[in-house]
Amino acid sequence: MKTANFESFHIRKWYTQIEDNLANESGKVADGKPLRKIVIAAAITNPYAGISCSSLDKIVEDSKPLGDEFARRIEHYSEVEPIQGYGKACLVGTSGEYEHGNAFLTTVFANPVRDAVGGGKSWIPSTGKRGASNTSIDIPLAHKDALYVRSHYDTVTAMFCDAPAPDEVVVIFAFATRGRLHSRLGGLQASEIKGEDGLI
Repeated sequence: MKTANFESFHIRKWYTQIEDNLANESGKVADGKPLRKIVIAAAITNPYAGISCSSLDKIVEDSKPLGDEFARRIEHYSEVEPIQGYGKACLVGTSGEYEHGNAFLTTVFANPVRDAVGGGKSWIPSTGKRGASNTSIDIPLAHKDALYVRSHYDTVTAMFCDAPAPDEVVVIFAFATRGRLHSRLGGLQASEIKGEDGLI
């Protein structure tokens, strides 16, 4: 059994990926500030790896401190530019079930991150899969305060060198500082969002 080094979890490694998009695919320079996408992830030993269990409480109930740490890390990176979009994902090692990864992504874990980016009002798009080390994953992004802001529908791809091990889950949160460069599909604009429910 691996020694817990973060609350009840054993975290082997933290990852941070940052990309700054200065122009779109056609080479057209950004319409305003560049689009920064930030991925924060942790490779965590899966307490249920190789075990069939009806309850996943060991993960869900203990995931708030993990969310607090993700929140602390994104607060550091968002000091320069506020976060407008977010998404989450899990990458489960081959000794685990996809459900084990989803157990890390409930509101218990996610709510501290919402608070850290200014109280996101919209639900957080999510995805996940099982895979071996160096498996890539596409993480969906959407506006943090209103799901139907078309300009902020986006994706960021990440891969984690040497993770997940078979008995690990990589827990992932992704963030964006703005919508897509030169988005032009109309609909609700980010500047139009207001109200407690995040809608006009």
